[in-house]
Amino acid sequence: MKSTIFSIIIVIILIGGAIFLTSSKSKEGSVKQPESKITENINNVSIVDGKQIIEIKAKGGYTPRVSVAKANIPTILRFDTNGTFDCSSSVRIPSMNISKILPNSGTTDIDLGNPKLGTLQGTCGMGMYPFEINFQG
Repeated sequence: MKSTIFSIIIVIILIGGAIFLTSSKSKEGSVKQPESKITENINNVSIVDGKQIIEIKAKGGYTPRVSVAKANIPTILRFDTNGTFDCSSSVRIPSMNISKILPNSGTTDIDLGNPKLGTLQGTCGMGMYPFEINFQG
């Protein structure tokens, strides 16, 4: 009798634990989901002396991952690093034949010319961390 009661208590604990873990994972997913939907950021784009400057932080990936900028104006892509020692310190933009090693700390400007309408895609040297810039009219 005691072993049956003990077995029932163990089963209840296991089921309760499974329900708790499942509900906490779904809560984590619901917290992360809105973050992944917030992908566009226009606060990192400014116009100085007639040139558009797009600032992206490089460390453990690129922030923001997606930027929105204006097409057909002179554009500088500025990478900011601060203690960056991972593969995001190596930037590649294949469509423009750009490959650049960034310093561990500092800023690096890449002249993009006058980008046309569309999406410019880049990545780290290993292809692990993507970023993109949507050029709009």
